[in-house]
Amino acid sequence: MSNLEASYKLILIELRKIAEFENMYFKPIKPKLSDIELISLMILAEFKSIDSEHQLFRDIKGFEIASRIERSVYNRRKRKLYPFMEEIRMKMVEKFNEFETFFVVDSMPLEVCKISRSSRSKICKETDYAIPNKGF
Repeated sequence: MSNLEASYKLILIELRKIAEFENMYFKPIKPKLSDIELISLMILAEFKSIDSEHQLFRDIKGFEIASRIERSVYNRRKRKLYPFMEEIRMKMVEKFNEFETFFVVDSMPLEVCKISRSSRSKICKETDYAIPNKGF
């Protein structure tokens, strides 16, 4: 079993604990891949920083799920599942918030204003801890 497949299965197990249903909306013909499995594939792609669907389907070739969905069907269902995906993300965030009090959102330096205007800028100067540093 590859690292990618193991990650997929771990994500799927955790999503099944959170989600109420396997399929989120009615489909006249039952799909081979349930909605929760498709959402876990979407989360896996985000987790592994796979931006391209082409790359994702190249990476999952050989998995047991690869034969259960095509790229065009994946893309169509992915768009339809967006509201449900956001709901699941909110449930995941609530679970994380139970244990943690601080989170690192982004560690990339962000230019608030040009250095030449820094002495006149009033951005983030209301509180002491929010005053931005000069430079990087």
